[in-house]
Parts: sequence; C-alpha cells; structure tokens
Amino acid sequence: MPVPAFNRKDQASVNTLRLLAADMVEAAQSGHPGLPLGAAPMAYVLLSQFLRHNPLDPQWPNRDRFILSAGHGSALLYAWLHLAGYLSLDDLKQFRQWASLTPGHPEHGLSPGVEATTGPLGHGFAMGVGLAMAERKLAERYNRPNFTLFDHNIYALVSDGDLMEGVSSEAASLAGTLGLGKLVYLYDDNQISIEGSTDLAFTEDVRARFLAYGWQVMVVAKGEDLGSVYIAIENARAELDRPSLIMVSTRIGAGSPRENSPKAHGEPLGAEAIRATRAHFGFDEEKAFSVDPRVYDKFRQRGEAALVHYQAWQELCKGYARAYPQEAAELARRLGGRLPEGWTKALPVFPKGGHLATRSASGDVLNALAALMPELVGGSADLGPSNKSEISGGGSFGPLNPGGRNIHFGVREAAMGAAANGLALSGAFRPYAATFLVFSDFARPALRLAALMKLPVVWIFTHDSIGVGEDGPTHQPVEHLAALRAIPGLTVIRPADAYETAAAWRSALTRPGPTVLALSRQNLPVLHPDDYPAVIDGPLRGGYTLVDSDDGHEPEAVILATGSEVEPALAARRLLAERGLRRVRVVSLPSWEIFDDQSEDYQREVLPPSVACRLAVEAGRSMGWARYLGGSGRAISIEHFGASAPARRLFEEYGFSAGNIARQLEEML
Repeated sequence: MPVPAFNRKDQASVNTLRLLAADMVEAAQSGHPGLPLGAAPMAYVLLSQFLRHNPLDPQWPNRDRFILSAGHGSALLYAWLHLAGYLSLDDLKQFRQWASLTPGHPEHGLSPGVEATTGPLGHGFAMGVGLAMAERKLAERYNRPNFTLFDHNIYALVSDGDLMEGVSSEAASLAGTLGLGKLVYLYDDNQISIEGSTDLAFTEDVRARFLAYGWQVMVVAKGEDLGSVYIAIENARAELDRPSLIMVSTRIGAGSPRENSPKAHGEPLGAEAIRATRAHFGFDEEKAFSVDPRVYDKFRQRGEAALVHYQAWQELCKGYARAYPQEAAELARRLGGRLPEGWTKALPVFPKGGHLATRSASGDVLNALAALMPELVGGSADLGPSNKSEISGGGSFGPLNPGGRNIHFGVREAAMGAAANGLALSGAFRPYAATFLVFSDFARPALRLAALMKLPVVWIFTHDSIGVGEDGPTHQPVEHLAALRAIPGLTVIRPADAYETAAAWRSALTRPGPTVLALSRQNLPVLHPDDYPAVIDGPLRGGYTLVDSDDGHEPEAVILATGSEVEPALAARRLLAERGLRRVRVVSLPSWEIFDDQSEDYQREVLPPSVACRLAVEAGRSMGWARYLGGSGRAISIEHFGASAPARRLFEEYGFSAGNIARQLEEML
C-alpha cells in the first residue's frame, strides 16, 4: 500500500486533536496535557488510517481494538472519539466532571469506544495480550475458506511508565513466546516522567529488551513525521509471527511553553500558556474547543471508508450462517453472553461418604463444563496440576496450536490476570485463571480492574488456608480472604465441599462480574444431599442452614463457618448435642457477597436477630465477620501468620478443632 500524501488538512486534524485535549484539561483545571500534545501525530495516523471500527456499532466483533494503556492521556482518546463520532463536543467540555462520559481515566462500559479501563500503568499493555489471544482463538475456531470472520489487530499506545511496570514485562515475555503477531504497540518515547528525565530511573535499552522477548521493534526518530509513522505501522501489520513495538520519539507538551518539561505531564497549562499553544498551532488563541468544519469532513470521510469493512463483514456473516449454521449459532450464543442449554445438567455428582478436596471437585466441574462450553478457556501460573485447572484433552495454546484450551501463563500472576481480563473484553470468552490463594496479591490490580469493568473472569485460588501445612507461613493465606472481600464488585466463594463447589461454579458463570473460588488443598468430607438436602441449592444463596435444632425450634446458638471449617463446626454440634445442647444451628456461609444480595427476610431467617449467641469459624483474619455476629458474638480466627507443620496439627494448635469450637460455644451460652 502506498504511503498517503499527508497534507495540511492532516496536520490540521493532528493539531485539532492536540488542542481539544489541552482545552479539556484547561476547562477541568485537572488532567494531563503533555501526552496528547506530544503523541497526537502518531495517534492520528493509527486511528485515522488503520483502525477498523464503526461508531454506530461500537461492539462490532471484528473491529480493531485500540487501548490507551497510558490512561492518564485520556483527553487524547476522547478528542478522537469526538471527531470519530462517538462523543459530542459537550461531552468533551464535561471532562472529569460528575456523571460525564469523559472521566479522568478511560472507563470501559461508560464511554462508547473505550475498549478497556486503563490508568494503572502496564495493565492496558497486558490486557491487549489477552485480546490478541482471543482474536487468534476465534479465528482458529470459526474462520473457514472464503469466510474470514476474525482478522483484526490490537493496537495500544504505551508510555515509559507502562514499560517500567512489572506487569508489562510479564505480558511482553508471554506475548513474544506465543508469537502474537496481531499486537501492534506504539511507544510514546518522550523520555520525561513526573520527577524529571526518565534517565533518573529508566536507562535500559528498550529496543534490545523487546527484541529479546521475541518482538519486532522499529524506531521512528521523529514523531511528527506522519509518513514514517505510517510506514512503521504498515510493517508491523505485515509481521504475523511476532508482536511489534514501534518506538516513536516525541516531545511531551509539544507546541506549548512547557514542551519537554515534566510540568507538562499532569497539570493544566494555564490561561497564558494555553493561549500561546493555540497561537503556535495557528488557532484562535482565545477560542477553546475549536474544530474547523474541514476537520470534521476529513474524519467523516475516514469513517465512511472504515464503514466499508463493516458492511462487507455483515454480508460475510450472512453467507457464513447459510454455509455453517451450527458454528454461526454457537458464535451468536457466545457473543450474546448466553450459556448452552441445559449446561447445569452436566455438573458432576459426588459419592456419598467420600472425601474430596474442593480444588479436585473444581477440576471435575471445570472439565464437565468445558465439554459444553468452548468459551471456557484459561490456565494457571505454572500450577495447573496443583490447581486442578487443566482441561483434559484440551491441548496447550501456542503458535502451533491456537485452538488449545489450556493457556500456560508461566509464573506471571500479574500478566495472567490482565490477559484474562483481555480475553473477557473480547466478549466471546469466559476465562479462568488459577494460582494459590496466597499469590492473589500479585494479581490484585487485575482483580480490581475486572471488578470495575464487571468482567466475568473466574479465579481459581487453591491452597486456601493453613491447610497448606508444611510449606509454612509464606504460603498460608491468613489475610487474603478479608483483602479480597474488600474489593467492591468481586464475589468471593469459599465452598465447604464438592457440592458447594459445583454450586460455586454455577454462581460464577451466572453472576455479573468476576468471581473468586477459594479452594482447599486437603480432602474434605462430601456433604451428600441425602444427609444435607440444602447443600444443592443453599450455596446459591451465599449462606444457608446446613443443620438446625434437633427439635425444630428456633436455635439458641448459631455456628457460622466457611470452607474446610464447616467440617469441625458440624463435629462440634454433634459434641454439643451429646452434652444436651440440641438447639444449635450450623450455617455454611460460602459467600458473603451472594448472601448480602438476598432479601432481608431470608437473611433474618438464616440468622435470626433474636439469637445473640453466634460463633464464626474461619481459618483467616476475622476482619469483616462482625457484620454477622452482632455485639455479643465472637470468632475463632487467625490474627497472626501461620507456621510450618502438618495441617492437622496446625488446625488443632490454632483452635479449629471440634472440641475447642464446642467449648467456646458453651462458654458463650
């Protein structure tokens, strides 16, 4: 393809992007003008010449994705979204204001055209890796001769800060290993950070680093040279076996009095400087939010050209549906977010009287569902056999097997979480990611972003307590349940047995947003429905009465427990019954979030307000349990780090025995 003859109209469009962004920051008296002023030329070339999209159908499945990983430069993205037809000029004038479509950092699901919530640096970079995995997997499953349904690129604009963050290193290494050639990243190499020159803390050879990762790397020495940027992007698109990084030398705050200054990064230019900047680019220095009609015409023409791809794809889909009706129906179901008919009937049943770790029960459920749900894909941070997170016979995803169901993320929890978010953002996958619960700390930013974006990612966190045993306190997650429950919009489920685990998966696949499954390493008794009928549907309500008073009257005391602690709670109740205390209820509370969503009447039915004697039992910090215990309740918990010893000894030493639970309840009564 010949290089376009960029002209004064193109330059006017570039400068319009710059000044719209600077005006937004100035109007809000808050924001980051430096990146938009410097990076607008390369953004213009990418977004106007290459990006396939449709503002009338922002969720078009085969659209190219553009992620502003450097989310602080959101004003640049919003300026383009306005010129491209997604946002109004009034939206831009409400930048960073209450209830606007132009928040301080891009928010997926709020502003049309925003592909991912970004701001925590490095995560946009890493989410793009997940989107590239999704594109490759969709192409492998659905493309047919003469029917190329999926063939799109994932573009991102990344900054020095993105490349400094560890998550981007993990993701770049993974992307190079997998040969994700549809990734094209533009690096805004302005060599300025908030504190000064990047040389203060970032002197590495970025080009050599990414070459070592297996990327194609190109350098554009002058970011203002639209033709050179165009050629680099074209070469990147032609490389299908390696991801591409285009290093573009730019000037932060270009054209303003603060050009090449750290002060251009994160504060308004000021009234005098913004007037000078407008004058520098040939605009009326007193007129904010000015757009020449010819610039609108330029973007309208580019939009019409992009629309051709969209219309051709729609016609292609009609022919595909006639030629491959089964595949077309499956794809429509997946894109519509619907689960297969009768999928719950595939859930396994478990033997009465057996013992099974909930991690093993989860593996059984995962494999049963995977046979019906091609959208269920994922992997582990090099712990698949321990997490029981491998799809049997699913193969390993890689350059030679794009249809592989098992993604080997390596020891990269941060990138794994972000990539899982990217897979979910594609709209066609139900991804899962697995590791030990104690290592959830490495993935916490990705968990938080998943909750912000309401993404249906399932986290399989095994080895969930001091039951890890001999590995010791470094691997025993005593504070992690409390920390995860603190994230708004994240559902945490800690099942007590195999049947509760099956119910946990049912909830995870039907509730909005991400879900954590906290699963045991050690075997636990199966709570068979013959003995505990409520175990089938009770867990779906987050908390339920597992065993009640012997005489059917209101209980005198309630023991609340989760996970592996339900077993000693039941044993304690039996001890108390032998001692004549028969009005003791055991409540399994696998998910606080789901229980809190139930009606007040149901919650009062499970935890009668008249029953003040309440004892919580959980092998972790007691933080948060007070909400269910009232003023006179107490908790058997762990308020310190664990120790290295066999699990049974640890549970005994730390008070999680049936005898201690019974003694404490007797004291309370």
